[in-house]
Amino acid sequence: MPIEYTHGLINCSRESLVDQLRQTIKPSRFEHVLRVESTALSLAEKLDADLETVSVVALMHDFAKEMPADSMLELALKFWPNEELKLANDNIWHGPAAAQLCKDQFGCNDQSMLNAIAGHTIGWFEMDQLAKILYMADYIEPGRNFKGVEKARQLTNENLDKACEFKMTETIKYLIKQRVIIFPGTIDIYNAWIEQKMFSEERI
Repeated sequence: MPIEYTHGLINCSRESLVDQLRQTIKPSRFEHVLRVESTALSLAEKLDADLETVSVVALMHDFAKEMPADSMLELALKFWPNEELKLANDNIWHGPAAAQLCKDQFGCNDQSMLNAIAGHTIGWFEMDQLAKILYMADYIEPGRNFKGVEKARQLTNENLDKACEFKMTETIKYLIKQRVIIFPGTIDIYNAWIEQKMFSEERI
């Protein structure tokens, strides 16, 4: 059963957010978002994370996906004023754009939630539990079918950090195989993640 929003995280109910989402994106993407929410909530229950917070970020993550590219980039730059974003495309822009919409249109001021939404495709420099849950839920939801998805699902159930590292690595490998330009921020975030991992291992 869908949860009720009682924390005041955004300025509307879940029912209203779902209705707005349905009117904003195409049916196939709408169904994807609902699957991401379901997957994220299952992870949240296992990890004792706040269900309402997880629901909001999951429903918001693709809210900007079908905006005109120029509007999407403008919102993305407002959230993340990084000129290198202009070298990217809507596959990356829609994350920070959705985060800015969540702030401007839905009144969310929780930076953890906004960062989770912004970084759901390429990750973020410092990812908390919420960000990791959304990052992996989007990758492993039941509608996904690609080489390595079962391993990603297994890792997610075993160790969320290892799962996130797997997704980052596999994404970069895929982009290299496709011989496309890699947005520098993707590499920067990966490097930051690996640096944090190395620092943690040194302390053990």
